[in-house]
Amino acid sequence: MSGLSPGPVSERLTQWAAGDEEALRALVPLIYGELRRQARRYLRKERADHTLQTTALVHEAYLRLRKQGPIQFQNREHFFAIAAQLMRQILVDYARQQSATKRNRACKLTLDEAVLTGKKARMDLIALDDALNDLARLDPRQSQIVELRFFGGLSVAEISRVLGISPATVSRDWTSARLWLHHEMRSAPNA
Repeated sequence: MSGLSPGPVSERLTQWAAGDEEALRALVPLIYGELRRQARRYLRKERADHTLQTTALVHEAYLRLRKQGPIQFQNREHFFAIAAQLMRQILVDYARQQSATKRNRACKLTLDEAVLTGKKARMDLIALDDALNDLARLDPRQSQIVELRFFGGLSVAEISRVLGISPATVSRDWTSARLWLHHEMRSAPNA
């Protein structure tokens, strides 16, 4: 996200939050490249035969964002965090739909070293979503940090700004959340 100029993005976000629909349309060209990078990051972690494409994921996230109406964003990092959350929800919904149609076929997600203590593993996207929802009930901030870091691709410093906490706190919570998720994912029935 470092390539984006914060001024125009933040300005358009503020205008959209004030109800200016045209500001959202003007915002799209400014953020489209970063949203595609986020979507590619997500889809790289999906199984090889996944049928949802990068452009479709970005467009679906945009449509859901528009449907929610104007939102008060703190800054551009906050916007991209919300976009990451929407993309995660879309992929989980898609996985649940695919799972319902094809009961014998698992929807897998490759978690990178950022989440699982140094080892690559194949995990069920639905199980990951369930584990993150469980973590959110136990510690909402840790769940939010995982979402921002792993799914949103934000750095510790960017998460610190979005959540208004120190980078040291983000790092501690990130470590704790990774360990908790590692334990939960290993304990999951189909792990």
